[in-house]
Order: sequence, then structure tokens, then C-alpha cells
Amino acid sequence: MMRILLFLATNLAVIIVASITLRLLGVAPYLTEQGINFNALLIFCFIFGMAGSMVSLFISKWMAKRSTGTQVIEQPRNATEKWLLETVAELSRDAGIKMPEVGIFPAQQSNAFATGWNKDAALVAVSAGLLNRMRPEEIRAVLAHEIGHVANGDMVTLALIQGVLNTFVMFFARVVAHLVDSFLRSRSDDGAGLGFMGYFAVVIVAEIVFGLIASAIVAWFSRFREYRADAAGAKLAGSGAMINALARLKAETQMPDQMPETLTAFAITTGQTRKIMERLFASHPPLDDRIRALKESAYRQ
Repeated sequence: MMRILLFLATNLAVIIVASITLRLLGVAPYLTEQGINFNALLIFCFIFGMAGSMVSLFISKWMAKRSTGTQVIEQPRNATEKWLLETVAELSRDAGIKMPEVGIFPAQQSNAFATGWNKDAALVAVSAGLLNRMRPEEIRAVLAHEIGHVANGDMVTLALIQGVLNTFVMFFARVVAHLVDSFLRSRSDDGAGLGFMGYFAVVIVAEIVFGLIASAIVAWFSRFREYRADAAGAKLAGSGAMINALARLKAETQMPDQMPETLTAFAITTGQTRKIMERLFASHPPLDDRIRALKESAYRQ
């Protein structure tokens, strides 16, 4: 099942709002009155496209806490919470980043995520199910994986990629609408084109089509960063522990996914994806592929 990433959900909303705003403010008619002004259009699309991505990035930690019910550990109340804080502190130190916030969210499925607007203001959270089901060395490997995401700057990189893609989705959608409008005007005896609603409808349809292409690109990068985070987890916690943790997660793939759809990109696992279209838009590679990559890397070393 294809998931809607946090960035994609927020950015899609911003793009639609931007489209309506451009029409209501008279900006779009101004750009197309005497023919499309490509430079001005690109600037407007860049501003709105990057705005959506940056908003997603800056509210990501707040959204993650709210959507998962994550409780940040301010002061450890038991031995498990104390161990979590100490382990994350150790891994963060080894990875060369500041200590992130550490939290636990109430899900029975074993899962974890990392988010935040930069590597020194991050959040790492694990599910209650993960703490109950995994051995300490496996939990440590999962935490190392999430610390790897933070240390690699994956959240910022994803936001920048999404912002650039947003820009081009908005830009080319309006170019397509302009071309369709110009074509209809040239074929019409009275010079009538798409009209207000027709132009807007073509823009929305084109944004959906280009947005699907952009989603596939974002999903590809998301899968790539999972391999990098696995490698970081293996480096920080050991290849054996990282492989065992992924194998443990694989055993739970038949369980319903309890992560909010807006946080799929940040979770360590979303189960096994086999269908071609699902794999194209999946935020994570199949666990078998991730385990195989770790084993091959360990063998080469």
C-alpha cells in the first residue's frame, strides 16, 4: 500500500493553496496576459514550492509528536528510559551530533523514527512494541539507524529535493495550461481559450500528473537514504546487530502498520513491498533487500 509522506501531504496542500492564491490575486492572469513570462513564473513557483517544503521541515518534529502521541523523556522514570537516554547519547556522540530528544510512542508494532529540522535539533522515538519485543543490542541497532538519518542530514536533503520538485511541478503545470490555452485560441474563430475555470482545471490535472512523477523521485531518494542509514547503524552498532534487528522487523510484516501515514518516510520499516507500482512509490526498500545489502557489505569488509 502506497503511503503519503509527510512532506508530500503538506506540500500538496501548499501547492493547491498557491494555485488558488495566484488566481485570486490576479498574478496568473498577469503572467499570461501577453504570453507567459517564464522568468517571473519560475520565481513565483520557486518561492511557493520551497515554502511548502520548508514549512514541512520546520513543523516535522511537532507533527511527529502530535500524530504518534510520542512522549519525550525529560527525566527517566525507569531503567528502560534511562538506558534509552544513555544509549542515544552514546550513539550521538559517536556520530558527531548533538543529543536529540528521545521519546516513546504507544504502538504495539516494532518501529522507530527520526525527524527534525536539522541534525542538532532532532527527535528520535521508538515504539513501546519495539522495546517489548527486541533485545537490547537490536534496539541499539535501530537507534543507531535513526541516528544515522540525523547525522546524514536526510531530513534537510529531502526537504530541498522536495522543494525543487515542487517548483518544477508548479512551473510545468502552468506551462502546459498555457500551451493548451494558446492552442485552443489559435483554433477558435472567436479567440476563446480555456477560460478561468478551464485553465485552473488543466493546472490541477497537470500538477497531479507531474506530482506523481515527483513522488517517484522522492521515494527513490527515500529508499536510497534507508540503505545509508542501515550502513550507519551497522557502523555504530555492528553489522550483526543491525541485520538481526531488520530480521526481527521482517517477522512482523504481517502485522497491521500502526505508523501514521504522514510519518511513513521517517519510520524504520513499513513492511514488505512486492508489487511494481508499490515499489516505485515505496519510501523503504524491502527488508530482504536491506538485509542482503548489509550482508554483502559485511562480506566485503
